[in-house]
Amino acid sequence: MKHSNRILPLIVFSQFCCTSLWFAGNGVMGDLVSTFNLKASALGHLTSAVQFGFIFGSFLFALLTITDRFPPSKVFFISAVIGATFNLCIVFDGNSLKSLLLLRFLTGFFLAGIYPVGMKIASDFYREGLGKSLGFLVGALVIGTAFPHLLKGLSDFISWKLVVYITSVLAVLGGMLMLLLVPNGPFRKPITKLDFSIIYKVFKVPNFRSAAFGYFGHMWELYAFWAFVPVLLTTYVMIYPKTNFNVPVLSFVIIALGGVACIWSGYLSQTFGSKKVAAISLALSCLCCLLSPLFFIFDSEIVFVGFLIFWGMVVVADSPLFSTLVAQNAHPEHKGTALTIVNSIGFFITIISIQLLNSLKSVIAVNYLFIILAVGPMIGLMALCIKKKIN
Repeated sequence: MKHSNRILPLIVFSQFCCTSLWFAGNGVMGDLVSTFNLKASALGHLTSAVQFGFIFGSFLFALLTITDRFPPSKVFFISAVIGATFNLCIVFDGNSLKSLLLLRFLTGFFLAGIYPVGMKIASDFYREGLGKSLGFLVGALVIGTAFPHLLKGLSDFISWKLVVYITSVLAVLGGMLMLLLVPNGPFRKPITKLDFSIIYKVFKVPNFRSAAFGYFGHMWELYAFWAFVPVLLTTYVMIYPKTNFNVPVLSFVIIALGGVACIWSGYLSQTFGSKKVAAISLALSCLCCLLSPLFFIFDSEIVFVGFLIFWGMVVVADSPLFSTLVAQNAHPEHKGTALTIVNSIGFFITIISIQLLNSLKSVIAVNYLFIILAVGPMIGLMALCIKKKIN
């Protein structure tokens, strides 16, 4: 395919630009709280509003089979422009907690037309080597997820309103690039009529179901780990007061290197298969959960940070591979809906695991808290072992 070499960089760059609405927006939450004189508890509510918006939006997009019925590049562009508009509105002086919650919810809602749709577009162009393609795509998102931590480290130099302006412009740019330069892929098989039952039908395929439940187990651990990386670092400093960590910058490094791991795993999947590489990554991250208390014993910054960097890599290396397995084991005309509904359920699971850790950290020492996260990878590994035909 003569244009395939330029298509993947365009998809990756466009998706990175548009998902900046998510990660950079989260990076200015503290500024919103102080600027609009909100209570400290508003920080968590504003962050959750984006997640709930994405969950609701992706469920609705899947129910209405939007990505499978309409050209995905157009869906991506429209979602990017509307999401950028709602993102921009948070800078207005007249905002209150209610209006900010609504704006962040709506931004999250239209991110549902960006993240899973970008993966759908990639799967329409790349049948062979899809794991590698999604490795780059998810890798860019992971680096973007780490970006707010870097922003916190540079908060003295960058105005929060400027961050909002830049991310809104980037989102529109990404949407336009996708619309103008990325046509429908050669493997796209659109459906012509609305079918509410598709989100149920996709789960009737055993191999799809195994891949989806593997992804759900992975998501139980992933976002909870990301959310608590600063807590892990801060707890270590409390145990060893002589330790001198720049927590925001280290958090950025630990999470961002996971993006590199996604690219590596994509390449490895071409040799060893997506299922095998995903299972190894899931098993290693499960081991990190179980061994995490031991690394608080070592009075060595290098050992502790090295462990967190390794964990940060294996915890997300399987993410593009699960999306690959989901796309490959769904009917071609249902790929967009399949990716979207799996994303919706997966992100709902992240809220449960994060809230569980939040509630338990007052009764369980942080050193031992992350053993609970091993449950997800264990379930994911069991799901992957159900069927042997997943490649």
